[in-house]
This record gives sequence, structure tokens and C-alpha cells, in this order.
Amino acid sequence: MVDPVLVTPWQLLEEWFHKNEEATPFETAHGVPMWDFCAQNPIFDRVFNEGMASDSQMMRLVVKDCREVFEGLNSLVDVGGGTGIVAKTILEAVPHLKCTVLDLPHVVANMPQSENLIYVGGNMFQSIPHADAILLKILKRCREAIKDKYEGRKGKVLIIDMVLDRDEEEADMTEVKLIFDVLVMVVAAGRQRTEKELEKLFLEGGFMSYKITPVLGLRSLIQVFP
Repeated sequence: MVDPVLVTPWQLLEEWFHKNEEATPFETAHGVPMWDFCAQNPIFDRVFNEGMASDSQMMRLVVKDCREVFEGLNSLVDVGGGTGIVAKTILEAVPHLKCTVLDLPHVVANMPQSENLIYVGGNMFQSIPHADAILLKILKRCREAIKDKYEGRKGKVLIIDMVLDRDEEEADMTEVKLIFDVLVMVVAAGRQRTEKELEKLFLEGGFMSYKITPVLGLRSLIQVFP
């Protein structure tokens, strides 16, 4: 978080806001979007992936406290799954699952595979491998990838993300979530959303219902059903 690569875009936030010629302040600072920068700079890419892998350790809490989420599933795709920390954690608790990690080709190149864990290099905005469950957030593509009817099961999307404006949360938690809201805008043209905003996305993505479980501090486990 304090690497100059990520700090510099914050310092150019005002310039980006007034000019608004690039999609993000990150692109204003470095001339290319963040994912292209990672592909061109292996040292930063390694640091970034290590940071994401460390953050993914929280999945142990999800598997421990929410095992029922994975009941009835035979296959799962982790979209943008990096080096596979989340998939490996899930497999420790649910070893029968067939897990696929989808990420950019340079991220998953030469990653060791096994019978139940494979890596696929690709663009999540273009296509996602089919599975019973999709882990993450590109909803329309996820909806296409879910098997509606496969051996009597229905698929679902599993999202781990922050939900703004939760009534039960403390003020300091809301403040940190809003800082993250600005962060994802600075580096990736993203945003954090309220439950109503998420619900709108789910409906537009072709889903019928969802369930939010606030079990991870700042983040919630969100199940989205077709």
C-alpha cells in the first residue's frame, strides 16, 4: 500500500479530476492501466500478487465458519484468483472440488497444477470457464458461466467484498470502507457499493436473489443465485 507505484496516483488525484483524460489516476501517473503496468513490471507485479495472496488468507475464516456455502458443489472457478491461495484454502476443506483459477496469463504462467487445481490464463471480461460456482464479481460473464441445471444443482456466484452503509457497523468501519472506495477508483476505476446498488447489479446481471453475511470484518460473504 505504501509502494511509490500506488502512492503516486493519489498525489495526482486533483490533476486527474480536472483533466479527466485517463480512466484512472493510476493511468495519469504511469501512462498505462494498472494491469498493463503489472504485466510490464515484474518486480511490482510480484509484490502486488504477494499482497493479494496475504489478503486472501481470510478465506480460511470463510471455509471454517461458512462450510455450508460449498455444499452441493462439484466445481468452482476463482475469477482473478492470482496464485491460487483462495482455491488452495477451499480445497483443504472441500477436497473433492474441481477448482479452476482464472487470471491474466503472466500471473498464472508456470503455476504447478494438480488433478483438482488448474490454472487458466485469460481475460475475465471476455469469458469465464463453466462451473457450479464462480468466485468474484464480473456478474454478466459469471451468469453465463454458471450451469443452471447440472445433475439437479443450481449454480451461484460467491463474492467477498465490502458493503457500504450497513446499519450495524461502527463509524470507523464506515470510514475505512470509504477510503477503500476512493482507492479502487484511483487504481482501477472501481467503487464500493451499498446493498441497494449491489442488488441493482445482480438484477441487471440476470440473477434473482442474494444473501449477504457480514463475517469478515470490513468484508461480507455474498451469495448470488440465478
